[in-house]
Amino acid sequence: MSEATTPKEQEQPVQPALKSPVAGETRPASRGSALAAVALLVGAIGVGVGGWSAWQLRALQSDAQQQASQLEQARSQAAALSQRTESLNGRFEQLPTVQELEERRRLVAQLQGDQQLLNQRLETVLGASRQDWRLAEAEHLLRLASLRLSALQDTSSATALVQAADEILRDQDDPAAFAAREQLAKSLETLRSTDNPDRTGLFLQLGALREQASQLSSLNPKFVADGGVLGEMAAESEPGTWWGHSLQTLSQYFRLDFNADQNVRPLLAGQSLTQVRLALSLALEQAQWAALHGETQVYRQALQQAGEVLDANFNRDNPDSRALRTRVAELVDKPIEVEVPELSESLNAVQAYIEHKQSARERLKDAPSDGAGDDQEERP
Repeated sequence: MSEATTPKEQEQPVQPALKSPVAGETRPASRGSALAAVALLVGAIGVGVGGWSAWQLRALQSDAQQQASQLEQARSQAAALSQRTESLNGRFEQLPTVQELEERRRLVAQLQGDQQLLNQRLETVLGASRQDWRLAEAEHLLRLASLRLSALQDTSSATALVQAADEILRDQDDPAAFAAREQLAKSLETLRSTDNPDRTGLFLQLGALREQASQLSSLNPKFVADGGVLGEMAAESEPGTWWGHSLQTLSQYFRLDFNADQNVRPLLAGQSLTQVRLALSLALEQAQWAALHGETQVYRQALQQAGEVLDANFNRDNPDSRALRTRVAELVDKPIEVEVPELSESLNAVQAYIEHKQSARERLKDAPSDGAGDDQEERP
């Protein structure tokens, strides 16, 4: 602090320099530049202050706008709240009284009861309709089984139809169907114990015999002997004579044979052979028809006729005709007719159950309707 000097002391050492002309010229220039720098600094500070003031102003304006928008929203919410309050007040004013609520509750309960009753009746009607259809189907199956037995004596188809009817009654799950099912079970056991001949197989076998009969080609009888008596006389005569030549020629057209044990049949021409084959085919075809329809008398008569045609026109020594004749004789005794059981008792039992079901449904239908009328009369 002892070394500090006053401005006057600082100016005294500089005075000798004022004498120099160069120093006197540069001093005013340095002061001007310093003033300019100070002015620039002051201006920059003023610009910064102005920018900061403008930014603050804008921030204040934005805050004011936000506050205004929030105020507007608050006003709109208040208006909406007031409207809701007014509407709630109006609704509260429109609410029914306790008596009206009780009346409406009673009406709703009545409506629900009526709807339940209607649903029950609808279910009853629909269920009854399905059951009626199923029971009608069972009755139809029994009628069809009876028709198959009487017309075609087809025990296999009749058994399947009766079993289907029994399954329908089983699906009813009704104790009242016990009597009908019992009768159906008896009919099923009777059908299963009845013999069922293979008519279709017999029909096919007869068809195969018809084809064999139509394809027989060596049916014409052939004489193994050398002309019989005439042939022997021609062989014993002298060769080259007119008598031996005449006997040889006659032996080709006439035959004298005194052996009664030989089976000799007349020669058949082409047309005659065709007629014989046609007669044999017709007899076998008639036997086929009788086999399918269970006509034992017609069947045996047709096969006997076919055997007679073979015996009267074809040589038994021929292997084809002999095999055909043997097969026809085997098929004559085949059983084609059976004693079919009656299904009338089963049909009557099912019909009685259907009538019982319908009458019970009618009584059930009348009972709820009367109760509903009493309830409606008791209601105020």
